[in-house]
Amino acid sequence: MSQKVLIFGGSKNIGYYSGLRLLEKGATVCYQLRRPNIFDNDEEMQKYITSGKAIIIPGDALKEDDVRRAWEKAAEDGVPVDTCIFTVGGYPSFSITKGFVQDPHNLCTACMLNVLATMPRDAPPKLIFLSSVGLTKETHKAIPFALKPVYGVMLKVPHNDKLGMETAVAYAAGWTWKDVPPEGVLPEGWRARLPESGFEKHVVLVRAALLTDGKSKGDKEGNKAYRVSQEELGGYTISRRDIAHFIVEQALQEWEKFEGKVLNVGY
Repeated sequence: MSQKVLIFGGSKNIGYYSGLRLLEKGATVCYQLRRPNIFDNDEEMQKYITSGKAIIIPGDALKEDDVRRAWEKAAEDGVPVDTCIFTVGGYPSFSITKGFVQDPHNLCTACMLNVLATMPRDAPPKLIFLSSVGLTKETHKAIPFALKPVYGVMLKVPHNDKLGMETAVAYAAGWTWKDVPPEGVLPEGWRARLPESGFEKHVVLVRAALLTDGKSKGDKEGNKAYRVSQEELGGYTISRRDIAHFIVEQALQEWEKFEGKVLNVGY
């Protein structure tokens, strides 16, 4: 595999597992990391860093200049980035006065806007990014009843953030989009930071069911281990490793089949 991939959010979880899969297939994987030493004791990752196949680029995706530098650094050998994987995510914490909060409240949205504002214009890369099921009133109806409190209360702030992120990418892809986040998630004038709508056509949106730390069923059972659909699935969970399995073994392998689609993935 001669792919060059730039990952935002690759220090752990889905971005990490996706990166390892790609490295095993021979891809060059560039990671923008706020903590560039996070892989220092990771023996598996170290062999790819030593060989030059895994490239660490220090930086914070919340800073536009850092993201611009990541694109430039990743392509400084003359080989452009052909795939961008975005798995940035926050974890809500509980505040007695405010309930479940995330800092910043629009983490994914702000980081994605930086990615879209700085990505190459002459040959935009493939963009595959992670979101969640149950973000809107309509999709919330499809999730299992037992999970509705989790989605409606605990995950409300990060889900509003993901809705903002989706809205920004929908604009970039030229999609018709009706679901928008609450006021304050997308900053004022955000469209002015981007080219006109439709400048990034090579997009796949992955909406995952409730994420777990289970093993990859896909490695044993193949693609039938989980469901992938443009329709609401109503499933309970999906392991982070299986989302990585879908990204690398299906979405990127059969890009023409999935490009331009919003996909729900779950068991």
